[in-house]
Amino acid sequence: MNILQSIRSFIRTADAGSLAAAARTLGISAAAVGQNIARLEAHLGVRLFNRTTRQLALTERGALYLAQVRYIERDLQRAQAAVTDLDATPEGRLRIACSTSFGRHKLAPLLPSLKARYPRLAIELLLADRAVDHAREDVDVSIRIEPQLEEGLVARPIAQVPFVFCAAPSYLARTGVPRTPEALREHRCLLFRHPKDGRHLRWGFVRDGLRFDADVSPALVSDDIDALAAMALAGGGITRLAAFVAAPYLARGELQALFEGNEAGDAQALPEPMRLFLCVSDRRDLTPKVRALMTHIVEGLPAEWRVDVA
Repeated sequence: MNILQSIRSFIRTADAGSLAAAARTLGISAAAVGQNIARLEAHLGVRLFNRTTRQLALTERGALYLAQVRYIERDLQRAQAAVTDLDATPEGRLRIACSTSFGRHKLAPLLPSLKARYPRLAIELLLADRAVDHAREDVDVSIRIEPQLEEGLVARPIAQVPFVFCAAPSYLARTGVPRTPEALREHRCLLFRHPKDGRHLRWGFVRDGLRFDADVSPALVSDDIDALAAMALAGGGITRLAAFVAAPYLARGELQALFEGNEAGDAQALPEPMRLFLCVSDRRDLTPKVRALMTHIVEGLPAEWRVDVA
């Protein structure tokens, strides 16, 4: 009996609520998950789940056992890392959670070359703007924007990505071009609502070394940055996009950037950048494979976006 495999099946089933859902996360069949749990129950001599035809529910002893073993796999990985040469070749599974826009537009295209560089890595990418629980969702590392940071995470800054305020030329032809952030209150603004807390992300600027938020009223709102880009392309108003999202639209002239140069005599207000962080649950989780990912991401970004991660 592989006790660790059985425990892993038990934990995933308890979290997912079904054998089938646990099987999908483990990459094995539901029957195999059920067999692993049955072997574990036989080994312990207790019933871990109450089973009905429609659902599984932890028994009292099952809940107690889950609390004791939930982090056993993570702790074993940390123990191995503690006695392994930090310069060892990165290998093993690397499950990455990432904010959706950065993951889709920048991180995903970098992963094939990371795999080629370290063939013994098994890489999985989870895209989500919600709060991802490293332990419960079996995540090794997450890439987050500043509003996604949570107490208890170890966060390393890896990039400062410029934000671009932009709108379709057709919209600006109808309404005029705002020359300062203060003028945004007179325009239709397309805002991002963060899934973590439901709030609109503020539009930050820096002028004369002082940070301030533009006073805006939402005309349209979405929790997906690509949807906001589509709204702007259709002439819906002004939005704020990360530079890696805006770049192709600007290059084709489909969107026009704002606040790149102020009128003579105006104090220049620059958009506050988007800060990206690589996050782990504990400093001991900065394993060779996580450090390799961090270095690879930074090397794959434009030089002006990079943050020294040495």
